[in-house]
Amino acid sequence: MNHDEFIQRIAHAKQEPDINGKPVLVALSGGADSVALLRVLLELGHSCRAAHCNFHLRGDESVRDEQFVRQLCKQLEVPLTVKDFDVAAWQHEHGGSVEMACRELRYHWFEQERIKHGCACIAVAHHADDQVETFFLNLMRGTGLRGLTGMERLSHKIWRPLLTVKRADILHYLQAIGQGYVTDSTNAKNDYRRNQLRNIVLPAIKSQFPLGIERTLDTMDNLSRDLSLLTAMVNEAIPDEQHINIKLLLAHPHASTLLYHRIRHLGFNHNQCVQAIESARSNHVGRQFIGQGHLLIVNRKTIDIETVDNKSDIEIPIKLTDDVLSPVHITISSNNPPFSPRMCDGKRKVAFNRLILNSQHIVLRHWRQGDRFKPFGLQGSKLVSDLFADLKFDHAAKCNTWLMEADGNIVWILGYRSSALFPVDTEDQEYLMLSL
Repeated sequence: MNHDEFIQRIAHAKQEPDINGKPVLVALSGGADSVALLRVLLELGHSCRAAHCNFHLRGDESVRDEQFVRQLCKQLEVPLTVKDFDVAAWQHEHGGSVEMACRELRYHWFEQERIKHGCACIAVAHHADDQVETFFLNLMRGTGLRGLTGMERLSHKIWRPLLTVKRADILHYLQAIGQGYVTDSTNAKNDYRRNQLRNIVLPAIKSQFPLGIERTLDTMDNLSRDLSLLTAMVNEAIPDEQHINIKLLLAHPHASTLLYHRIRHLGFNHNQCVQAIESARSNHVGRQFIGQGHLLIVNRKTIDIETVDNKSDIEIPIKLTDDVLSPVHITISSNNPPFSPRMCDGKRKVAFNRLILNSQHIVLRHWRQGDRFKPFGLQGSKLVSDLFADLKFDHAAKCNTWLMEADGNIVWILGYRSSALFPVDTEDQEYLMLSL
């Protein structure tokens, strides 16, 4: 592919952002892909700003990358903003991998820069080879149709102009215009799954199937068209995603799959949709399921979706007469053999006196500031936050741990500690055994 063909393929691709004379914010690492992205956009006549993230993860290389980007932007007369990040501090607060931390930090900052400078969109340098890698990564993780269609060229304010060209085309373009770039030495290491796929798996596929990458891209295009059709049909079948008519939904032979495709963008998974349909069929009114910032509630005539601003405000009512299936799976047994403390570990397997069934309001919820519970062997109560500190929990772990509350009292921090409330005092006392 020569220079002109390369430029035209990018220029004539579908899904262009509405720029209207505004600048484009280019995520510029200094590597071949992002440098080519900047040069192409400038050739196409776009006004560009650049944003460079320095995560300080590669010592002298990180310094070198920043210096290269500064020099390049000065040469091209492109305004540049550089941001230093403390990845370890973010991980300490939120948890997750280094890759996840870097992604969250940079995209959050890119959006701040986009708004600050009035940019139309954020241009990132993902290309066709990245699409194929994403396809295989999602395939190995277990995914649905959406995961096999790869990244979208235009998603909200994120623009990926290079998705129609391959890495080899990018390198040829840079060579043709005499443009240098820097190389991240960690790309050659196989410490991450994407690198393993890029350096080991895909070259093996190419050696046996020379056109395997191109055919994979064709498959992704076909799946994308199928997904567009499916989405249109699902939206027609369920026009109102906030109040879904149960009678119409249950009349469909694939009710749970239909529900999933209508609300998956709200963070609900297929297993939750299966359980919601089962609850609707059995008239189990009041069952609730949590998505991403949303709550699904099974009512008598409708499945209702509500927005939840604060995760800690969510309370899921449960009954201890049957197994709990959502939001976590708890197996409940009663009428057991004579009780012995050795039968439970107080963390994932706990026992309560059957008097707990007299509680009027038993719920599962997340931690709130000031929560206290009464542990075994301790006079008085203890702050749940102190237990979390003892366990060395980061912020994400605190927010994702479930608590069981009975009539306002915390009786179990699921997976970690049960309280001294509703104790089983003698071996012949009636009790419930709860297993997480």
